[in-house]
Amino acid sequence: MTNIAADRPLAAVVLAAGQGTRMKSSLPKVLHSVCGLPMVAWVVRSALASGARRVVVVVGHGREAVEADLRARFGSEVEIAVQSEQRGTGHAVMCGMEPLADFEGDVAILCGDVPLLEKGAIDALLAARRASGAGPVALLTSVLDDPTGYGRILRDATGHVVGIREHKDASPEERAIKEWNAGVYCVDASFLRASLAKLTPANAQKELYLTDVVAMAGAQGGATGIRWSAESVQGVNDRFQLSEVEAVMRRRIARRLGESGVTIRDAATLYVGADVVVEPDAVLEANVTLRGKTKIGAGARIDVGCVLEDVEVAPGANLKPYTVASQSKIGEAAQVGPFSHLRPDSELGPDVHIGNFVELKKTRMGRGSKANHLAYLGDGLVGEKVNVGAGTIFCNYDGFRKSTTILEDGAFIGSDSHLVAPVRVGKGAYVATGTTVTKDVPDDALAVGRAKQENKLGYASRLKAKLKSSADAEKAEKQKK
Repeated sequence: MTNIAADRPLAAVVLAAGQGTRMKSSLPKVLHSVCGLPMVAWVVRSALASGARRVVVVVGHGREAVEADLRARFGSEVEIAVQSEQRGTGHAVMCGMEPLADFEGDVAILCGDVPLLEKGAIDALLAARRASGAGPVALLTSVLDDPTGYGRILRDATGHVVGIREHKDASPEERAIKEWNAGVYCVDASFLRASLAKLTPANAQKELYLTDVVAMAGAQGGATGIRWSAESVQGVNDRFQLSEVEAVMRRRIARRLGESGVTIRDAATLYVGADVVVEPDAVLEANVTLRGKTKIGAGARIDVGCVLEDVEVAPGANLKPYTVASQSKIGEAAQVGPFSHLRPDSELGPDVHIGNFVELKKTRMGRGSKANHLAYLGDGLVGEKVNVGAGTIFCNYDGFRKSTTILEDGAFIGSDSHLVAPVRVGKGAYVATGTTVTKDVPDDALAVGRAKQENKLGYASRLKAKLKSSADAEKAEKQKK
């Protein structure tokens, strides 16, 4: 086929007004997410990627929430049309065409609950619509062994699509047809406006069917139907279908990452969100979850079971198993985990070590500093090459306000120390094991703050005898009862 009018502009109308009662949710159906992105946003992305100059989203149920989400994500790239009364797909497209009253070109009609529809499908549809000799309508179709509930594709002897019969209106012979309507169209704008004006609710559901536009095209030589994979045009009507679609999307994302040079150890257990960036030579082990705006630098290793959300991981960093982090930054060649927790606003410099069962919150650690075991560091500013011993706690909250603990370069904090903020430990200072620090420690000073130890010779055996006698008495009393 020879393409004609390749420079014709493209607009898109995305239908997103339905309630989605089978989702059984207060959230509008099209805002349910697939890999961290609402379904309707996936569709808008594909439309924009295919070169749509204008994208109109038709909203209805939950319109305020849907519109707010689209505005936040796409700004002026998306226009909103409102279908205040649900009168069928034809009526929904009428609403979507109102902002496009003067548009001349081709209009892609897409469904907001079909997130697996990719740019390639829209491009193929547009090419078919613009091919030499093509009619005013092109549409995607698919084949299923059991297409119950879907509109059936009616073709003439030459193979042109001449109509679509909705399942409720179909005869037994028509219901036997395996080819079904995917609900994705590309239509000449002028023809679409004229056809929509002729729609009538003469059907079982008393609605205005968009599919009747295809029959009108049939009267002008037929519509062009392109068969596409059922997987890519699968809509979502309930939570189980949502999980099926997400499984496909997860694998697509894993494939894209693997082809870009990222090592994927187990695609079946990997979850990577739509907005996550992973650079080549990074390694993602099994059961890794990456959400939000997370970015993984080149050569970083994310080990088994890590969960990251809105985290920047610099090149060469090593996150050991079961690290959990959110809204944080991890520096180059840093080591974190296993079983570490970085809460929001934590920042680790290059070569920092955060070990097992260490929790940080709103704490910045400078180059080469370490907290390797069993510590809580909250609201802290930690300089370079600081050692924080096991069991150390930043006592940052007094019940009313948060205060900051500052450890300057080269400070050494012994195990089981409590630093009561606000407090500063100076450069090269040493806090002895078991110390509770309540006032600033000068540079190069030793802070010791523990109770004096007293050894009572021979007392251990007497203590044990006393405790045993007490326990035996309690046991005897219980036996009497």
